[in-house]
Amino acid sequence: MDFAALMSKEIAKAKGPAAPSSGSEQNSSSKSSEKKYIRRADQEAARVAAYNEEQERLEKEREERTTQKRKLEEEEADRRREREDKKRRLAEESRKKREAEEAEKERARRERLGLPELPAPGEKDESDETEGGEDGISDEDLTRKLRELDEPTRLFGETHRGRLRRYRKLTERSLEAQKMSDGPIPTTLELVAEVDMKIPDKAPRDAEGRKFLFRQLASYFNMVLSEWELALAKRDVTVKQSLQGRQAYNAMVQSRENITPLFRKFEKADIDDSVLEHIVEIIHKAQQRRYVDANDAYLRLSIGKAAWPIGVTMVGIHERSAREKLHQGDRQAHILSDEITRKYLQSIKRCLSFAQTRWPPDDQLQIMG
Repeated sequence: MDFAALMSKEIAKAKGPAAPSSGSEQNSSSKSSEKKYIRRADQEAARVAAYNEEQERLEKEREERTTQKRKLEEEEADRRREREDKKRRLAEESRKKREAEEAEKERARRERLGLPELPAPGEKDESDETEGGEDGISDEDLTRKLRELDEPTRLFGETHRGRLRRYRKLTERSLEAQKMSDGPIPTTLELVAEVDMKIPDKAPRDAEGRKFLFRQLASYFNMVLSEWELALAKRDVTVKQSLQGRQAYNAMVQSRENITPLFRKFEKADIDDSVLEHIVEIIHKAQQRRYVDANDAYLRLSIGKAAWPIGVTMVGIHERSAREKLHQGDRQAHILSDEITRKYLQSIKRCLSFAQTRWPPDDQLQIMG
């Protein structure tokens, strides 16, 4: 045995009781050293598990919110359905009430005019079979009503049935004549669609063409006034209540009132040809969005082309040649003829000013100043 082995044996004897504890400490230190390092797979699995738990929690919260939202929507739909049902019931009740009132008015009107009673719904109207019937109105009442209409009480060889038929035609014609169309300005003229409002460059000469022209003009002015009123209604409340807003609304109302006599002239076909020609020219050019040319036509209509002499116009006892051209009738200022004409011509100018803002021209040179 060498010296090294002997020394090792002696050292082992000296450290014998402490050897197990040192071994356990070594094992624990090795285990602690091993725990300092984690496998990437374990780390990824832990991350995936945490992510899945978070997604499940979010999904549950989302489902709860969706369920709550669906419940609120169903409740709102039920309330809306109840409101619609209530509105429908009220509308049906008001419609029945209105129909009953209209039926009562119609019954009173027909009784006043001597017309037969309207048949009940579902019943057959026998007025066509009897052509009025002799017992619909007495002979004395029929004579009195015909006299009220300034009509002959009896034509040659006319029977009571024929008189009654003639009276009913007269009353129906008068009722049709009194029927007013809807619009800013009620009129007896039948309004045309917007596609048929194309005004010709010159007024037609025949009667049928003029009637259709008057319908076109009335439809165009009603359309412009409707658009004007709608544009004013769309403004903000502060703008409406301001001074400029109230002035704009008053201008629209005044224009609507002042142009009404022109509609009455259209209905009676009683308008001067020179005025009508200029109005047709104004509207024709306004529809083409040539507002400067339309304004020139308005100036020719309102001011005219007559010379306005300033200073001395006659220096001798002899009248100068062509002096009569200063006051030719076709060059007179129509706006100065009477107050009604002046007002509705000014209303046409205001409608023209609004039209260029509602339907602006493609050419900027056609914008009026």
